[in-house]
Amino acid sequence: MTSLAAELLDWYDRHARALPWRVGPRERARGTRPDPYRVWLSEIMLQQTTVQAVKPYFDAFTARWPDVSALANEDEAEVMKAWAGLGYYSRARNLKACAEAVARDHNGSFPDTEEALRALPGIGPYTAAAIAAIAFDRPAAVVDGNVERVMTRLRAMETPLPDAKPQIREETAALVPTHRPGDFAQAMMDLGATICSPRKPACTLCPWITPCAGRAAGIAETLPRKAPKKAKPTRHGMAFVVERADGAVLLRRRPPKGLLGGMSEPPVSAWGEGVAKDDLAAVPSELDAMGLDWRRVPADVRHTFTHFHLELAVWHARAPLEAEAPDGCWWSGANALSGEALPTVMRKAVEAGTRR
Repeated sequence: MTSLAAELLDWYDRHARALPWRVGPRERARGTRPDPYRVWLSEIMLQQTTVQAVKPYFDAFTARWPDVSALANEDEAEVMKAWAGLGYYSRARNLKACAEAVARDHNGSFPDTEEALRALPGIGPYTAAAIAAIAFDRPAAVVDGNVERVMTRLRAMETPLPDAKPQIREETAALVPTHRPGDFAQAMMDLGATICSPRKPACTLCPWITPCAGRAAGIAETLPRKAPKKAKPTRHGMAFVVERADGAVLLRRRPPKGLLGGMSEPPVSAWGEGVAKDDLAAVPSELDAMGLDWRRVPADVRHTFTHFHLELAVWHARAPLEAEAPDGCWWSGANALSGEALPTVMRKAVEAGTRR
């Protein structure tokens, strides 16, 4: 084991974060093994999402579906409902598909190599390395955003991301010890999350303060360098919130593929950079026969996706109690709305349309 790895593991033994999906170093030393299901679930949830946002979802998922077979046997719509609000909804569809593959093809047990893990739905190179290292103690280079920050500073890498990624991975792999590689991977993540932070890193508390080339050169806080971001375009659309006399709201399900696939929504128009927000010719066809009077809500709903901004004009209409839901739609009662698989942007639209 290199001295760098030993120093980091010594620091981790004293300062490891307590996380609901983690088996800490003391428990590991006593022989407790991580549950691959919980490791996998946490890693999927943590993709592009914060630890604080993930914790309640992780607790709810593991309480409802304590193992991969239970998740595999659940209806996809229920999984999507439980995921609602966590974002990046293709992860939820892949989560269900992966659970089914593990239950069907691997007798309910996750494979223990990066290669076999990468063959599963929704598991890419980073996630495969993380599961292999943390759950099975395979020596794998686990590189997330925290690790990129730590390594570019440790080695004073001034090549901007994403071009620096191959070198970061190579440098990380060279440090991974054959003893406790899972703890090393988690120690790297913790170091980036708690000490080697993006702004004002706590260098005086870092176990690698002496060998850190970025600190010695006075450039640590400027690393990693990043290529300039392209400006995100803004797309426009219209959301049509129909509220029945008893407070129920009309919903439908989005197509299974594509952005927000399989999630619930109030009927919406197409989105685009040139779409008008006050053209009632865009009312979805399933609403035409209901004879509704539309009122535009004063404030638009705004939401940012990975590659674009979205502005939705919200239109509201009231329907009588006896109104039937058009084909492909359903009425969701006021008490049921919180449990629907509404992504954040659609929940904003419903809230804007029903606000008094």
